Amino acid sequence: MDLLLWRHAEAVDHPELEQGRQGDALDLARRLTPRGEKQAARMAAWLDRQLPDGARIFASPAQRTEQTALALGRRYKLRDELAPEGDPADLLTLVQWPHGKSPTLVVGHQPTLGRVIARLLGLPEDGCPMKKGAVWWLRQRERNGRLETVIVTVQTPELL
Repeated sequence: MDLLLWRHAEAVDHPELEQGRQGDALDLARRLTPRGEKQAARMAAWLDRQLPDGARIFASPAQRTEQTALALGRRYKLRDELAPEGDPADLLTLVQWPHGKSPTLVVGHQPTLGRVIARLLGLPEDGCPMKKGAVWWLRQRERNGRLETVIVTVQTPELL
């Protein structure tokens, strides 16, 4: 199974930095900055060339992740379990890791995406931060009778 994790592009800051919390109503309404819109478009163009037509796409209900997913120009589903501060186990259940049949793209948030990567690669839970707008492409495969997770690629908008 192929799992692609795409962190939303750069967004405006939370309007109540000191009192606001990730996942509150003001956080969910945050939009991409003009720079974030460019990051999303650049990454979406690359992803569109790489993703097969049958890929499943899920996004967090936050405005910034939906804007990031929209840049790809493909159908996607918003899923509450991908909201900020989501549980990595819920994400992996949603995508049916490692037994899903279709490549799956998830547009979400840090630290959840980084924690998923860390879990799949056997790293400490907070051992894998993700840059805004970046994509990590992971693959589950069998090698010598053992299942293993490999990194296919890591891309950032600045490197495309």
